[in-house]
Amino acid sequence: MPEKKDPGPSVKNKKTYEALRDDGASKEKAARIANAQAKGNIDHDSRKLEDRTKEELYDEAQEIGIEGRSDMSKDELIAAIRDS
Repeated sequence: MPEKKDPGPSVKNKKTYEALRDDGASKEKAARIANAQAKGNIDHDSRKLEDRTKEELYDEAQEIGIEGRSDMSKDELIAAIRDS
């Protein structure tokens, strides 16, 4: 098996990053998810997205790198988070 290239210091959870890349995720998406998980921002808020405030949704969207979040409504933020 060929040696995998180190994704660099910006990726905080390399194991998750590599697993996501192996599953076909883009480098950008794998890095966003791996870093959010390393920061503890994934799976810690068990409330439904609809039960969160727009500010909470905005913060989550920011953490996972969703572009255009400033102009999004609460429903659009929810959809963007689910699609990421």
